[in-house]
Amino acid sequence: MNVVNLPRPLCPMYYVYVLKNSADFYIGYTEDLRRRLKQHQLYNDANLLYYEAYVSKKLAMSRERKLKYYGSAWRSLKKRITA
Repeated sequence: MNVVNLPRPLCPMYYVYVLKNSADFYIGYTEDLRRRLKQHQLYNDANLLYYEAYVSKKLAMSRERKLKYYGSAWRSLKKRITA
């Protein structure tokens, strides 16, 4: 998925994203998905698998926390995106 070519949103958005490198998945959140993806790609071969957009930081942080700390949320999402 090439995020660099997407148009910028008119209002601030917060993103929860999933990256995959050679062996692992990484879950994070950010306000600037393009910048954050470039930062990840400087240090490893991370590929964006999935992202969700939220209008508030609180919602994005809550979703990221659920994916990281509640196995059922992550298993459900992982099943959807790797199928």
